[in-house]
Amino acid sequence: PPPSPAIHCVELTKSYGGSLALAGLTMTVPRGEIFGFLGPNGAGKTTGVKLLLGLVAPTSGEGSLLGRPLGDLEVRRRVGYMPELFRYQPWLSAREVLGVHCELARLPRSAWRLEIDRVLRTVDLQERASARVGTYSKGMQQRLGLAVALLGQPEVVFLDEPTSALDPVGRHDVRQILNGLREQGTAVFLNSHLLSEVEMVCDRVAMVDHGRVIASGRLDELLSGGSCRVRVSGLDGRQRASLQGFGTVEDDGQWLTVHGLEAERIPELVERLVSLGGRVYAVEPRHQSLEDRFLELLGHQA
Repeated sequence: PPPSPAIHCVELTKSYGGSLALAGLTMTVPRGEIFGFLGPNGAGKTTGVKLLLGLVAPTSGEGSLLGRPLGDLEVRRRVGYMPELFRYQPWLSAREVLGVHCELARLPRSAWRLEIDRVLRTVDLQERASARVGTYSKGMQQRLGLAVALLGQPEVVFLDEPTSALDPVGRHDVRQILNGLREQGTAVFLNSHLLSEVEMVCDRVAMVDHGRVIASGRLDELLSGGSCRVRVSGLDGRQRASLQGFGTVEDDGQWLTVHGLEAERIPELVERLVSLGGRVYAVEPRHQSLEDRFLELLGHQA
């Protein structure tokens, strides 16, 4: 039989006292995919991660991780986790921090050295492996956090805001690491509010607001259509209004912006403009971004 999905849950909810932190989380994350878990701060993302890791018990609903019920101890050995906020002892070297975590993960001592070397190489910290963590920049500490999450070659890795402290070069490096994990068949669950980051690496996403998934699926399915800006002259108001069949038209007198226009229909739009007697000076297609889509969905919710 095919392997069970990395993560699967149906209507997971979590209440603290009278307040609902997560209002029914339903999703499936296949193995070997990078999955983005998105939403504004306070949307319930961290609660969702804690439930999936078995750190808190759900109020209702059910879920599985690598085919076993949430909270299963055996499965936890096959899971890597990088929390959003972590601090390692500043007086230890990176190598020592990783040794402590090898012990916590109960990896066989004979494998420690190779495993530590492997993760240091993956996050490109081998040059500074013996330096004290207190001398590390924020970006290097973030890399060390990632290295800790990768010890023991986990089958699924949870990363909570992994690039929030990084500069553009560091973010690029993390994207490369994530792509490498995907190639090895590791599932990556990426919790983030940096939508542009997620757009660059994720195969699938779930968008969360007020503790409920408001949309999920493959990125290409979620980002329906885009828009196209055209600078055109020589058309009167009636002719410009006749373009409504292509989508929602915004007209500032010089530029026409057609929203909800599929890329394949752009040549047809230009052809129509020319046949109406218009002179076209510029055509600027624009894909709908994840941010646009998210704001659109939040607008529908309001």
